[in-house]
Amino acid sequence: MAKYLSQEWLDEGRKLSEEFPERPGASARMQYVVTGAPEGDVKYYWVLENGKIQESTLGEDANADFTITTTYDDSKKIQDGELDPNAAFMQGRMKVTGNMGKLMALMPLTQSPEYKAIQEKIRAVTDY
Repeated sequence: MAKYLSQEWLDEGRKLSEEFPERPGASARMQYVVTGAPEGDVKYYWVLENGKIQESTLGEDANADFTITTTYDDSKKIQDGELDPNAAFMQGRMKVTGNMGKLMALMPLTQSPEYKAIQEKIRAVTDY
């Protein structure tokens, strides 16, 4: 089991994304900020190219296209499938800054059966 928000957890997600079919154009640099985690705020980023995570690292990406900020509790609920990210955004529980167009272009990917299957696999190996 990989501890949630650890480098091991990020590495597991990157490995699992290798199963994604290629999605031309589904590319972005995504910065995540999770506030109020047990060890303090956590920052990590993903570099997505054609639907596959190429990089997933703790820290900050100065070249991120957008930043998604959530509380630790809401982040866990989103990861666990208890809170829909779209609902979290509409309710103001998920804040997004930066290039909204890039984020919106990824929506078809996140709604795909392949993505949902990978999310289930990540949940199965995540220790909160």
